[in-house]
Amino acid sequence: MKKHFILFAVLSFGLFFAQQRQVQRATVAFLNVENLWDTIPSADYIDGTKDFKNPAFHRSVPIDSLKYLETTEEYKGEWSDELLVGKKVIRHQILADEFTANSPKNWDTKKYNQKLANEAKVISELGRQYTNDNPVIVGLIEVENLQVIQDLIAQPALAKSNYGIVHHNSYDARGIDVAIIYQKNRFQVTDHYVKDIKVYNDEGKRTYTRGVLVVKGLLDGEKVAIFMNHWPSRSGGEAASLPRRAAAAKILKDEMDKTIAEDSDRKLFAMGDFNDDPVSPSLRKIFGAVGEPSQLSESSPYYNLMYKLYKAGVASLAYRDAPNLFDQIIVSKNLYSTEKLTPTYSVYKAEIFAPSYLVNSEGQWKGYPLRSWDGDRFTGGYSDHFPAVSVIQREYKPAK
Repeated sequence: MKKHFILFAVLSFGLFFAQQRQVQRATVAFLNVENLWDTIPSADYIDGTKDFKNPAFHRSVPIDSLKYLETTEEYKGEWSDELLVGKKVIRHQILADEFTANSPKNWDTKKYNQKLANEAKVISELGRQYTNDNPVIVGLIEVENLQVIQDLIAQPALAKSNYGIVHHNSYDARGIDVAIIYQKNRFQVTDHYVKDIKVYNDEGKRTYTRGVLVVKGLLDGEKVAIFMNHWPSRSGGEAASLPRRAAAAKILKDEMDKTIAEDSDRKLFAMGDFNDDPVSPSLRKIFGAVGEPSQLSESSPYYNLMYKLYKAGVASLAYRDAPNLFDQIIVSKNLYSTEKLTPTYSVYKAEIFAPSYLVNSEGQWKGYPLRSWDGDRFTGGYSDHFPAVSVIQREYKPAK
């Protein structure tokens, strides 16, 4: 199978000229950064006396500093923002000690800096061939905390783009989060929040995953909303774990439907690692994303840009020698147009970005993504997923 597992880009703030008309483009993309963790052992500190949208409400704190913070109790209840109002508590995660210099990974500053440079290089190239610019909006998956994102956007390949950050700590058991970065001169955030996803194991006990991060704002003056996802994994098998992703699909659909009902002009992007393919029941039946523009309607308003790529054999990762396209971007129907150039933004290109340096070129995993980790060994690679990219464009008319 491996020799047939070829993963390359398919359908493969710039201004361009098309038949005497100026064109403005923007890249909206995301990537799984495969455990972007700093080297400092930490835990989450939740201060329920603060507002939920305040980053200080739920933040990552070095273990050595916890003794200086006030706590009201050793919390034993269910973890949710609403239940922690008025409480000051500490939450430890499974990976708290794994990414440190004293762990089997021997995770030190030199390796961390290389990891940051690697991810920054990839981000800087997403959509660049179409825009001649860094992406305007980038979703990030598997980040540890706010600090690692700040370190990432300070990298030379990204610093010139003056990125802002939207990040909320999750209650995920491993301590991994989702976030977005955005060029502040082109995207203005007007609102952001997280929709919690409650899933349970076979014994009826809640297991903690990442919520849907919702970010609303103005992209070059147009109203958009970004819905960042990292759905529950297929742990235990695809069929057995489907109810967990079905729950995530319902949360995402309800929130996107609500957003459209409030403002039908707002353009929506749902993206992330869905841990399912475009044809899986969670995305096709429960969420209802269509694979062909001709299928778009008032009752089916979401178009999966990765469906045709999947049907063409494109994959964004492989697990146990099986290729999958879990990394997807889904857009609302007002981002699709039969015309090549319109006065407002519409989709121009969609691809899985897989240049040769992101592909493992030898050995057992030849043709797979060149991941950062082989067990506890840091490979110097990039990620176990290829990034998903969308490029939008519109006719540009400079102000007189």
